[in-house]
Amino acid sequence: MIVEQRTYTLHPGQHLKYLDIYEKEGLKIQRPILGNLVGYFFTDIGPLNQVVHMWGYESLDDRAIRRRKLFEDAGWVAYVQKIIPLIASQESKILIPAPFSPIGGSG
Repeated sequence: MIVEQRTYTLHPGQHLKYLDIYEKEGLKIQRPILGNLVGYFFTDIGPLNQVVHMWGYESLDDRAIRRRKLFEDAGWVAYVQKIIPLIASQESKILIPAPFSPIGGSG
């Protein structure tokens, strides 16, 4: 298993608007296609105006297939157009669980 961690840095004061639009529109599209939502967060201390979400995948190939399906969904494409103005930057990391990790590890 791998985990993708995406961090969106939003324009100041936009995190509540982003989360509202995501909960009402994006989540219902994304969850059945991507499948394994590990967590969805926003920052309160440290770098502010960030939303961080993590999705689990069996492999990089599984991730590629699921993300391709996501962008084939017209509803998702329309949703993305609504949130783009709220986002200042984004970062994506692939995390590989340590062997002892409760998520995808052997222990």
